[in-house]
Amino acid sequence: MSTPLSPEAPQRHIAVVGGGPAAHRLVEALLARDPQDMRVTLFSEEALPPYDRVGLSKRFEDPTNDLLLGDPAMWEDPRVSLRTSTPVTGLNPAARTLTTASGEQVSYDDVVLATGSSAPRPPVEGAEHVAVYRTLDDVDWLTRRVHQLREELGRRPHCVVIGGGLLGLEAAGGLKGHDAEVTIVHSRQYLMNAQLDEGGGRVLNRLISRAGYHLKMGERPSAVTANGGGAYPYTLNFAASDDVAADLVVAAIGITARDELGRDAGLELNPRGGILIDQTCATSAAHVWAIGEVANFQGICMGLVAPANAMAEVVADRLCGGEASFEGFDTAAKLKLAGMDVASFGDTFGQTPGALEVVYADAIGGIYQKLVVTDDAKTLLGGVFVGDASPYTALRPLLGRELPAEPGAFLTASGGGEVDMDLPDDAEVCSCKAVCAGDLRRAVRGETTGEPVTAVGGLKACTKVGTQCGSCLPLTKKVMEKEMLTQGMEVSQAMCEHFAHSRAELFEAVRATDLRSFTDVVDRFGTPADSGANFGCDICKPAVASVLAAMHSEHILGGGRGGLQDTNDRALANMQKNGTYSVMPRIPAGEITPDKLAVIAQVAKDFGLYTKISAAQRIDLFGARLEQLPDIWRRLVDAGFESGQAYGKALRNVKSCVGTTWCRYGLQDSVAMGIRLETRYKGLRSPHKMKFGVSGCARECAEARAKDAGVIATPDGWNLYVGGNGGATPVHAQLLAKDLDDETLIKYMDRYIMYYVRTADRLQRTAHWIADLPGGVEHVYDVVVNDSLGIGEDLEAAMARHVDRYEDEWAATLKDPEKLRRFRSFINAPNAPDTDLKYIVERDQIRPATEEERGSSAVLLGPTIPVRSAEEDYHVPEAPAEDGEPALAIVPEPEGASLR
Repeated sequence: MSTPLSPEAPQRHIAVVGGGPAAHRLVEALLARDPQDMRVTLFSEEALPPYDRVGLSKRFEDPTNDLLLGDPAMWEDPRVSLRTSTPVTGLNPAARTLTTASGEQVSYDDVVLATGSSAPRPPVEGAEHVAVYRTLDDVDWLTRRVHQLREELGRRPHCVVIGGGLLGLEAAGGLKGHDAEVTIVHSRQYLMNAQLDEGGGRVLNRLISRAGYHLKMGERPSAVTANGGGAYPYTLNFAASDDVAADLVVAAIGITARDELGRDAGLELNPRGGILIDQTCATSAAHVWAIGEVANFQGICMGLVAPANAMAEVVADRLCGGEASFEGFDTAAKLKLAGMDVASFGDTFGQTPGALEVVYADAIGGIYQKLVVTDDAKTLLGGVFVGDASPYTALRPLLGRELPAEPGAFLTASGGGEVDMDLPDDAEVCSCKAVCAGDLRRAVRGETTGEPVTAVGGLKACTKVGTQCGSCLPLTKKVMEKEMLTQGMEVSQAMCEHFAHSRAELFEAVRATDLRSFTDVVDRFGTPADSGANFGCDICKPAVASVLAAMHSEHILGGGRGGLQDTNDRALANMQKNGTYSVMPRIPAGEITPDKLAVIAQVAKDFGLYTKISAAQRIDLFGARLEQLPDIWRRLVDAGFESGQAYGKALRNVKSCVGTTWCRYGLQDSVAMGIRLETRYKGLRSPHKMKFGVSGCARECAEARAKDAGVIATPDGWNLYVGGNGGATPVHAQLLAKDLDDETLIKYMDRYIMYYVRTADRLQRTAHWIADLPGGVEHVYDVVVNDSLGIGEDLEAAMARHVDRYEDEWAATLKDPEKLRRFRSFINAPNAPDTDLKYIVERDQIRPATEEERGSSAVLLGPTIPVRSAEEDYHVPEAPAEDGEPALAIVPEPEGASLR
């Protein structure tokens, strides 16, 4: 938490020009050092706060993803001023002033230029007809244009991407993802020639061709001709080979440093572009610094995020009185293209004198792995991975260090196994955020926050590891767990002291043995084997009950499982703070008839209940006593309502907008889909509560991306998002699949939900479950869409069994006298409530008992409500009675007592 400046403190003004990742990292790094004499102003010419240009391809997949970096609360810090849509047009180093496009002059003490780069067009005739791929606006325009062309032409548009590097391949992937036919034109004979050697590049050529792209290699276009008619509007001309017709031409051929501000101010530039900097990132003018793609260090402007972040850290340190220096470029790169596992780092071309190359190549299988090592085969110099980049994450931190095993042991494609490695403290685990293994270990030991951090989520919060691209999280978990073992901490997946299994392991064990009761599970898998009368705890009892309910779709209060449940599940209603319960009937997608509304209103009046429309498009009835619940349910069930399971770890609701039913912007029938999803998945017990949403268009009125599963309509079907959660730490859902028809959407939903039910930990929301999975949402994609584990049909069949066996829990309880016994006012009252009882409910106040109440009996509503008198206090015990019976008790009220 930042500390505000005192009004008397001298304030150095740091101006940051540019709104990209480098500028964001600089502000973040300055605030992390907690300067008390500094204020920072960031000037961005774009309308958005800094966003993740590295993840630009995600915008193709999800037009609502703004890619914003970091915690938005950073811009609320009183020491920071964010000025978007404010281009800086002039710099005067002598006067230490900036001039904005509006003519405003701003003084500074130091200025940091982080203006980034622009996307060049090829220097050929007709280049004005070529689009570029660099910003969110570029991506949005390309997406709209592809869809316009498809409608105008009545066929798949043919798009040509000039450039076969990282950006070019990502642009090609984005266009193909919108059903365009794509040709990639590249001047070299193999793709990604800046990052890959020829062996890796040619394997990548084969993989890209197999994926349905067309390749035209080894020649640059000589011109782009606008045809003015005919089948295709443009033609790319080539001097030595056939021309290529196109509906849309996009260039992604590198970067051009945005150094015009420095040039006009007289700063020293490199002849090939970029503002020259030294090892401190200082320019030729005093108090002027440059970072990121605009900065030229030793003749190079680098378009990668890791060196930009490193420069930002150097400048932040220098501005705060440190002596950090920039050591050079981290050229590691990973391709972000679905189905393409490509990565490289270090000396990929083996140019170090005496370097040796250890290679596994299978061109037919589409796999190429290479390590570059010193002549004694001990020190790692670089690596190239195409088709299988699994060793990349673990090896990259060892660059320049001695390998713990023979190089061939790391080539997983050749049969090499995973090598157990102890990373040095200064080995960088997360290059995006410059987090080293030592930073993680210190956090685990409790030296960072004062308490040991033993979860990946906690490490992300306190060190920022994995919060940008996330590729380092599997290695982060390994470092964390190894340090926990070193410190004598238990790294256990055990659910509790009574079961050595994790919830996921226990689920599979129970499924394999077809066990159906808690006693059977205890006898087979409990620790110790002799369960005893009091075996189990508040952790394992509800968890096992949930597993059994999810597996067999049986009533949670049946089969001896009633005593396993927590308070809400025992009552099939939510206990409120005054000891009464709320009742929430299911209203799928929020659609309800006037007659049903009238029933709810009449029930509320007859039972004196408080009503509230919930955030989940349902009506909640508050203030019901335990023994009233069956009577309330009976009225509701007779009117066609079911339990909304607001009390359960299950699907709560599917929120929906009105879609095409009423809305003029609606693209699909979101109401019908919301009802279908809620009807299908209602009653399914899960590790934690689930909430879904269905939006009829990208305006997102149902807030689908804040849900565990979100569905958003497109002109071609549905986009499916997964892993969004609300609560104290909201998480946006991530796109899993696009443009799905109804049946494919249901199939993927079945697989996703059942995979979560089977493999998540107890009380683990979907967002945290996905974050903890090795590979994250990519792993979920492989399981759900690609069926990589071969369990897709099994997951669908399990969901179908749930749908077939579903029975409303309220209706089932009303039909069963044994279940109804739980809803008595007190244990020895077999019939209706005693009409002589006085029910006293007060809100947050103590008052004297009335004359009528003195000497009578009273039912105390709540788990720990005291009865106070001058002589003694009476308390209702919170724990339930034997066999899970109600905890309510009759307490004789002493004369003069008062109830709270």
